[in-house]
Amino acid sequence: MADARSRPIRIVVVGGGIAGLAAAHRLVELAAAGRVPVEVVLCEARPRLGGIIATERAGAYLVEAGPDAFLAEKPWGLALCARLGLTSRLIGTRPALRRTFVMHAGRLHPLPDGFALMAPARFGPVARSRLFSWPGKARMAMDLVLPSRPARGDESLAQFVTRRLGREVLERVAQPMIAGIYTADPETLSLAATMPRFLELERRYRSVIRGLRHTRADRPGPGAITGQRWTLFVAPADGMEALVTALTARLPVSAVRTGTRVAALERADGAGGSAGRYRVLVDRGPALDADGIIVATEAHHAGRLLRGLDPELAALLHRIPYASSAAVTVAYRREQVAHPLDGFGFVVPAAERRPVLACTFSSVKFVGRAPDGHVLLRAFLGGALAPGILDRDDRALAETAERDLAAALGITGAPRLTRVHRHPDAMPQYLIGHLNRVAAIEAHAARHEALALAGGAYRGVGIPDCIRSGEVAAERALAACRLEMDGQGGAGGATRAR
Repeated sequence: MADARSRPIRIVVVGGGIAGLAAAHRLVELAAAGRVPVEVVLCEARPRLGGIIATERAGAYLVEAGPDAFLAEKPWGLALCARLGLTSRLIGTRPALRRTFVMHAGRLHPLPDGFALMAPARFGPVARSRLFSWPGKARMAMDLVLPSRPARGDESLAQFVTRRLGREVLERVAQPMIAGIYTADPETLSLAATMPRFLELERRYRSVIRGLRHTRADRPGPGAITGQRWTLFVAPADGMEALVTALTARLPVSAVRTGTRVAALERADGAGGSAGRYRVLVDRGPALDADGIIVATEAHHAGRLLRGLDPELAALLHRIPYASSAAVTVAYRREQVAHPLDGFGFVVPAAERRPVLACTFSSVKFVGRAPDGHVLLRAFLGGALAPGILDRDDRALAETAERDLAAALGITGAPRLTRVHRHPDAMPQYLIGHLNRVAAIEAHAARHEALALAGGAYRGVGIPDCIRSGEVAAERALAACRLEMDGQGGAGGATRAR
């Protein structure tokens, strides 16, 4: 490595999604706070930054290509917005109608009040609900008396829900709710990696229902976050891309290289006057020397980039599978829709055998998403249980969604606006044993100084999780580079994006 004291530390971030942007921004913050000269280079293969986050303003409609909000419960998203000066532009969901519907036997039923993803905190609303049969309700109540399971390794979400609450809860609520979050199959999804809270409830209270009652008593109300004015979900009033725009504006113009596809990463051999411990090979143009690297791409892409540097690490990364999905956004005049739309949307169990996984009533959930007298709906298709969905063209996807929504919501006539957004191999699948795989990935990556991994593939798929992973990766990568600069180099670079 050339004399690091004579030049800035160069850290290359590969991938311009939210994790990569958060990493690059954090490097700029750390450099300014510590008065350390750092050159950040952010390489993104596509012509724009943001990954699946993109917002379109189509007349008076606001259309999201990817996520339409982020969780306020996890602090990293709100903290970043505060540092970016976005707090005053954030809005929560509408205060009324915060409920979800579940399709059963072709009809939409309200999810009983107090149902937390896959278990109830109160039994009164469940008893009155037509979503469950009386045998199903009785089986659900057995959670109150069943013993807890001794720790015996990882368990699938389906196994846990069936064991505690019964098959009916799995098929009618847990499966469609989880599909809406992870586009995953609950039979193969790791409970410990996705819903560790429920494991803790069973361990601490023996009963999931009893545990939810205790923890719910500590909360101020449905959807409220203690000490904050936010609802459970928040978003910039002008769309999620505002977060991308704000992050990009904080980066030096010279740092951003869109349309730059990284082909491989390798160790620098010092030949030809190269500076840094790594070389970043790009499809077009000269290779980049780097003191540190943050790989913030999908795991399978990271595996391809790292194949020459560390074949074992690459193989581990390829063991994290991904699912594809599509979002179809449609707009109608309000009188075209018979359903009262008195909620934020609905989910569809796989047992219903319908192509739409879920639908968000976007213009009900957030203000400013559609003009007065109109509604904006987003339907989701695909996921792990429908792997071939993207084989269809956009017109076929749109027609499929329109037919399904028309049947579910009583819609007549053609939509006034239609948008189709594809997300191929975009959602990591946290299969049984995922945490062990991530631990092995982190252990292998730790062998490479100042090499960091970030993104949704490891310890959380949500926007706040990805922000945190990028920021932690930046902190660890820069710390490793500074150790080298101070003559204290060694293994154990920034690898864990937890």
